[in-house]
Amino acid sequence: MQRKITSAILLVGGMGTRMQPLTFSTPKPMLKVAGVPFTEHQIVKAREAGITEIVLATSFMAEIFEPYFGNGEKFGLKISYAVEESALGTGGAIRNAAKKLSGTGPVVIFNGDVLSSHNLREQMEFHETNNADVTLYLTEVPDARAFGVVELDASKRILTFNEKMENPPTNMINAGCYIFNHDVIESIPENAVISVERETFPGLLNNDGRLFGFVDSNYWLDIGNPGALLKATSDLISGVASSSAVDEALADGRIFRRDSTLLHGENVVFEQPSTQDSGCFIGSGAVIGSQSTLSRCVVGENAIVGEKAVLINTFVAPGFHVPAATLAENAFLGFTR
Repeated sequence: MQRKITSAILLVGGMGTRMQPLTFSTPKPMLKVAGVPFTEHQIVKAREAGITEIVLATSFMAEIFEPYFGNGEKFGLKISYAVEESALGTGGAIRNAAKKLSGTGPVVIFNGDVLSSHNLREQMEFHETNNADVTLYLTEVPDARAFGVVELDASKRILTFNEKMENPPTNMINAGCYIFNHDVIESIPENAVISVERETFPGLLNNDGRLFGFVDSNYWLDIGNPGALLKATSDLISGVASSSAVDEALADGRIFRRDSTLLHGENVVFEQPSTQDSGCFIGSGAVIGSQSTLSRCVVGENAIVGEKAVLINTFVAPGFHVPAATLAENAFLGFTR
């Protein structure tokens, strides 16, 4: 019989090179999505599904996480930290972080760059019902070449797992949330560079392991580049996606809503008339100039957007002054190393 699932590991050690220039000074998992650090979205999702302890598997800028999340008390669960001195791959990171867990039951594993509305509690129940060794959350995408893809039988048991290939056999992809039985984690070699996608999953399949796929068609987004981060923010603000972490931040006054825009702090100055639409996020102390138009933008704290500027799908760095009459689309203004 499966043990109740109450433990999770968040893989938050990546350098986020594809997210530059945003990650020059901030680790990717701490970038804010709709005003809330991305890792917080995942922590709240885990807590709502019944998780009571989480280990953050950190590496790059590891010192940034603990001052913000602490021991987890303010989030209603226990948080601890496992630091990789050198990159160990997904499998090595999971093996290293699991040493910090107190529970011995199955463990939920989150990739640090996926925003989803999938039903985690149902995935956990699916894992238990099927007596699985590992359960992967799966979703379909139009183009699966950049992802790990699986083939399933009628019972949703995984038949094949192929990591990133030019001609994938299906569009059903590994969506970045797994449930591992504890003995599978313990079978991963310690202090070794291991990829679960290229080594652990194929190895289990070769040994008749019970790998199952939990298929969910709800909102899913791989936040692997700055454009996707903008999309995630816009989708959460507009209601295309949902996260209880945003609701909690609104409730406790960390962020505020002004029509279709979210604000961090009430001291944002809007010089009239100006227009913000389609899910903008504006940081504390920012000034939005008269006759300016913003759409799907993130404006950093204390930034100034000059009058008559038109910004579309654009990041403005904290403190940066966007000159008057600037026209920018898909841009990153004011970011330096």
